[in-house]
Amino acid sequence: MPGDPSSSPSESRWSDLERPALDGAALGAALTRESRLWRSVEVVGSIGSTNAALVAAAGEEAPEGTVLVAEHQEAGRGRLDRVWTSPPRAGLTVSVLLRPDVPAARRGWLPLLTGVALAEAVGAVPGCRTALKWPNDLLAADGSKLAGILAEAVPGGAVVVGVGLNVSTRPDELPEGASSLAMEVGRTVDRAPVLLEFLRALERRYLAWTAVLGDPVQSGLAHDYLSWCATVGTEVAVSLPDGSRLDGVAEAVDWDGRLVVRTPGGTVELASGDVRHVRSAR
Repeated sequence: MPGDPSSSPSESRWSDLERPALDGAALGAALTRESRLWRSVEVVGSIGSTNAALVAAAGEEAPEGTVLVAEHQEAGRGRLDRVWTSPPRAGLTVSVLLRPDVPAARRGWLPLLTGVALAEAVGAVPGCRTALKWPNDLLAADGSKLAGILAEAVPGGAVVVGVGLNVSTRPDELPEGASSLAMEVGRTVDRAPVLLEFLRALERRYLAWTAVLGDPVQSGLAHDYLSWCATVGTEVAVSLPDGSRLDGVAEAVDWDGRLVVRTPGGTVELASGDVRHVRSAR
């Protein structure tokens, strides 16, 4: 199998055994052949940020259904301006360009919808148990982080949604509190089937959601999200964008995708925040 041209021959020979390159042409053909959403799939060797690239493309009227995958992301971004890094070919770094025709208030469900699609895809890997933490993290069974999701609105109505999933990343390559699919199941995991499963699940859910103008109940999204969500029913400590902290019990996710937290001072609906699970309140 050809190695990464930027690597030495010996390094490529062995690193490709567990981290083979993605075949962009094959992925594109498999995904777009019968798709109602996906228009193109591009796999690049290295990029600053897949989200930033698609945000720029959206401004140049790139079509809905554009998919960009990077083998290595040099300046990946997470929520709250955090940096997301991963060794080359160790994870899935993918962004998609969407133009949802739904009321603005319903768009808060888009990262949650993406999370459900990702949970379904990862849950199909034998031996992998997973759950979602509101609003954008995919967790392993022990609560360690497997993936993050970042949705960015673009002027004109487009939304770019990016996903970073740890696949073959080793413990010494991960920050504290993170895990990878290989660590969870104890074997090598092929990235290509996981990527295809995720994008197909995302298409099914996105088309069903937009068909009912983003209604989370009628589309079944609210029910399915709660079945995957580990946050609702848990005591939480939430760091808010203004630097303050909110403590309480996460009771629900409302019609607009906001987390409903019961605190000693009353019920609060949160559109954003960094959630830490304290303990189950069930």
